[in-house]
Amino acid sequence: MVSTMRQDRWTQSQAIPSRLGARGFTLIELLIVVALIGIITAIAVGQYRQSIVRAKEAVLRENLFTMRTQINNFFADKGRYPSSLQELVEARYLRDTPIDPVTRSSSTWVEQFAEMGDDDISTEPGIEDVHSGADGVGLDGTAYGDW
Repeated sequence: MVSTMRQDRWTQSQAIPSRLGARGFTLIELLIVVALIGIITAIAVGQYRQSIVRAKEAVLRENLFTMRTQINNFFADKGRYPSSLQELVEARYLRDTPIDPVTRSSSTWVEQFAEMGDDDISTEPGIEDVHSGADGVGLDGTAYGDW
């Protein structure tokens, strides 16, 4: 009987944890964790926004390269520059006028017309180059219109 009484007392003390033995997080520990999560989130959001700008700039450079290449191909085939970007589309050098990813429009391209000289083989002026009509500066420090 004495042994059962000791056993009951032992199981009761194990079933109810004492206040001194309880573990948990202090307010300071929780604040440090929340602060670290905030710092990591701020860094991630900044990197995400910069990657979006980088992607738009890459698409802009690719669109400009494609249009300039097709303007040169048109000139090589026909002996003159196209009168507009729409003529490149109509002649099937471009499938459609590309969209400027910065302005989100295909009508903001700035067409640079060729200057006619005495020794030009072309008889009429046309588009020699094309630039973005977007305002602002790229990540490399140059204006979008200068690309």
